[in-house]
Amino acid sequence: MTATTIGARGRPVQRSRTLAALAKPSAAYHLALGSGALLIVLGLVMVLSASSVASYTAFGSSFSVFEKQAMWFAIGVPGLLLGLRLPTRITRRFGYPLLVVSMVLLAAVLAPGVGRNVYGARRWIAVGPLQLQPSELAKVALVLAGADLLARKEKRLGQLRHLLVPLVPAALVLVMLVIAEPDMGTAIVIVVIMLALLAVADAPRRVFVGMFAGLGTCFGMLAVIEPYRLARLTSFTDPFRAASAGGYQTVQGLYAIASGGWWGLGLGASRSKWGYLPNQYTDYIFAVIGEELGLLGGLMVIGLFAILGYAGFRIAQQSRDTYSQLVAGGITAWLVGQAIINMCAVVGLLPVTGVPLPFVSFGGSALIFSMFGLGMLGAIGRENAGRQPRRRKSR
Repeated sequence: MTATTIGARGRPVQRSRTLAALAKPSAAYHLALGSGALLIVLGLVMVLSASSVASYTAFGSSFSVFEKQAMWFAIGVPGLLLGLRLPTRITRRFGYPLLVVSMVLLAAVLAPGVGRNVYGARRWIAVGPLQLQPSELAKVALVLAGADLLARKEKRLGQLRHLLVPLVPAALVLVMLVIAEPDMGTAIVIVVIMLALLAVADAPRRVFVGMFAGLGTCFGMLAVIEPYRLARLTSFTDPFRAASAGGYQTVQGLYAIASGGWWGLGLGASRSKWGYLPNQYTDYIFAVIGEELGLLGGLMVIGLFAILGYAGFRIAQQSRDTYSQLVAGGITAWLVGQAIINMCAVVGLLPVTGVPLPFVSFGGSALIFSMFGLGMLGAIGRENAGRQPRRRKSR
């Protein structure tokens, strides 16, 4: 089926009804929320499946870990609805306070007796019976505060000092605090958010060339001075040769995916979760998806994130003001970029980074703030519906 539209020169142009429907602002809104909702549901199912053995071993019940994730989901639903209902003029006011709070919490988590030490890393603060991960709050804060900074300076962004200051220094403070935990993976995601904000703000190419060179050098030095990070890098090129050291997790993840074949072993039938694959329901849940649901399941997850990415950038493109464009672009880059980093690490295309798969991996703070981010993205998409996108002047 085709539809006829009028082109720029007054000539009729034939377009398929599908393309015409996707061009509507409301389509991006529905695609973003729909793909996000499907990923959340899939995550709940896969956390139950992937954690059942470890949960029974640790707590005497196969449902204990799933029940925690279900509780985080229940908390996240109001957050998603809040993000969806609040207009951008309200959420815009939260950026700077959240940025300050996240910096304070990231500093506090490093203090003995405040931050919870798990496997040598201090990433969580106990809030009653719950555990808060401040680095997840920092992602939301950087998106909101960074978008407001650049939007306010829109007419002066042709000058590098206005483009980069204070956004880049603030982001680097967050990066240094997160690396001190240590959490290299989340630090990389924060850098991705910063670069996405600059890209949406039309930063010149030389800015990215310089940043990639500088950040690449810094991250390389940080990797070399820490033995466990160096082991991950050296094992990355040939994980099977270093399977007894840094490549063990990568090898077990590849075995799990390979054993799933085209159609998978069946939901709940994973063999790797029986003590072979570390972090099977957190960072490496994508490997269990590949094992139980096969190549088809893995492609389904990739497809859902691709749809979310398409919808998010369409929302940014159609946004009625610069601030909304920046927020939509930042949230999309955060969620999709983190998913790409996670999945590439699981299949051996990147070194192991330790970042969860958004909406899917077990983790309370990650799920709650991701759902809130999805809600804000949906709110911008809803505001776009029925309005003409704002055309920005190129510098």
